[in-house]
Amino acid sequence: MFFPSGNLFEAEEALFLNSTLMSILNSVLARMLPIVPKALIRPFSNPYVAGETEDEAMQTVKELNENGYSVTLDILGEHTKSEIEAKAITEAYAHIYDRVAAENLDCNISIKLTHIGLDVGEDTVLKNLNTLIEHAKASGNFLRIDMENSPYTDQTLAIYNRLIQDYPNVGVVLQAYLKRTPDDITALDSAGFNARICKGIYRESPDIAYQDRIEIRDHFAVAVQRILTGEGYVAIATHDLTLINSVEEWILEQQIEKSRYEFQVLYGVPMSGKLRALKEAGHKVRIYVPFGADWYVYSIRRLKENPKIISYVMGNWLKR
Repeated sequence: MFFPSGNLFEAEEALFLNSTLMSILNSVLARMLPIVPKALIRPFSNPYVAGETEDEAMQTVKELNENGYSVTLDILGEHTKSEIEAKAITEAYAHIYDRVAAENLDCNISIKLTHIGLDVGEDTVLKNLNTLIEHAKASGNFLRIDMENSPYTDQTLAIYNRLIQDYPNVGVVLQAYLKRTPDDITALDSAGFNARICKGIYRESPDIAYQDRIEIRDHFAVAVQRILTGEGYVAIATHDLTLINSVEEWILEQQIEKSRYEFQVLYGVPMSGKLRALKEAGHKVRIYVPFGADWYVYSIRRLKENPKIISYVMGNWLKR
């Protein structure tokens, strides 16, 4: 949108009104989601979820690998309430490890601890993690522990620290908007430290989390730099092109070895050709691919947590 320089105030006012109206629309749509038929929600998930079955997900992995991208797979779901269900999810993840090894794919897995039994009990989640570690060990694969909302942060980091004593090929996720993250990086820093840095998607109190998007962007960059000036490995997980460009520029200026980082994005999110550019520049790029029968619950929850996604997806849907 172009405005003559003499109309700067009008331009700012128009942009503010447009942003305000879009925010209101997104919020209204988010409140309506529980009564929207499931079939109407499906278009919002189709481009961003690799089907419901393992076969569909593995086909997506193969296609992404053929195009030069690494993958991490996530079975949709969280907060399982029974030991039986948590075990079933664990076995599904274990089978993915075995299949990835058998088919020689460039793919690891990302798990939520509540999905494999953390809400059932710590004994349950540790037992299931040990199962996954054994399957990961068999082929030398990697396990990423996703971070959930703040009530789980301390427990997640404690479990991560416990796991890496036995199997160092495990990573965790840290959220840039949490004010504690720089201290967590300092405490975790070591040659085996592996963290995905993301902005953070959960609604958290201003007491513990930055709310301003520019401030969050700045703290994301600082978190990445802190890991790379330490001893660890970082997965740079964002769709913010401005942020990606600034981080990439800093990495090149500091002559950081390419073996110490990778860029990550969610499957299906348009990136204006940036992924190909990163790959062609020699950076590792990994695609986070979710799949599973819980696509509907996942989509509803994510849309309610971040209503901006509604207009974002609608815009891309209409372009098609």
